[in-house]
Amino acid sequence: MNLSIETEHLGKRYGDVVAVEDLSLRVAQGEVYAFLGLNGAGKTTTIRMLLGMIKPTTGSAEVLQTRVRMGMREPWASVGYMVETPYAYPELSVYENLEVARRLHPGTAPESVGRIMERLELGTYAGRRAGTLSHGNAQRLGLAKALLHDPMLLILDEPANGLDPAGIVEIRSLLLELTRERGVTVFMSSHILAEVSRLARRIGIIHEGRLLQEVDVDELERNRRRRLLLRVRDIEAARRALSAAGQPSEVLQDGTIELRDPSSVDLPDEVNRLLVQAGLPPTHLIVEEEELEQYFLRLVGVGGEAR
Repeated sequence: MNLSIETEHLGKRYGDVVAVEDLSLRVAQGEVYAFLGLNGAGKTTTIRMLLGMIKPTTGSAEVLQTRVRMGMREPWASVGYMVETPYAYPELSVYENLEVARRLHPGTAPESVGRIMERLELGTYAGRRAGTLSHGNAQRLGLAKALLHDPMLLILDEPANGLDPAGIVEIRSLLLELTRERGVTVFMSSHILAEVSRLARRIGIIHEGRLLQEVDVDELERNRRRRLLLRVRDIEAARRALSAAGQPSEVLQDGTIELRDPSSVDLPDEVNRLLVQAGLPPTHLIVEEEELEQYFLRLVGVGGEAR
């Protein structure tokens, strides 16, 4: 398997503060890998180490089979990136900013500027000073600069930040197109699980500098908690009937009966039949699945159960 990114025990300390600790990642060529974590989890620090912007305290990183070292030139001709706030020369126009970026990548054709402006719907703003752009359009400009030279690896820090819903869908479609048609690898950080799950095939979850979990999207779906919720007129009689049938249950504060056993959740019709036969027909019965954001917060131990 060809790897676009590989890290071994990568770590970064600032004095006594651990920003990233013992991080080992493998990102395959042509995949979309989402690096997920709360603000301050270590996402941007990791990206800066991958790009050679800061020196790791421990471990190593390789990008496109090249060991990352500060001051090196390779392999950046094949890498596009956007880190934190998109950088631009505020007094230059959108077109001029992209032209400067083009000249920093020898061999990039002049017509690439017009093409990427059209692709990211920046043509209307070609003559506008970058410093006057809205946050969303500044984000588009940052993405345009990252994509201008047709890189084979994109490293993007919160690429959907500041975009409206239509813009998020547009960028998602663009990144999927690049991976499917050109085999581009996308490594993107985010704190929004619901969005990255629509785009990425693998997700790494980082918290307080450590990689907590690495899952593919299918496994993530399996890990989300599911429960069967039902209401009946006689709660205690229903619980006795369920218990006799080997269906353990709990009663929530609002009087709803909760069943978490997979045999109950996967076969709600059987639970309904059992109660109807016992003369206790449910007035409400629904299978509820844990929201993606709830799953994420539960995993990192914020706003719910600790991991």
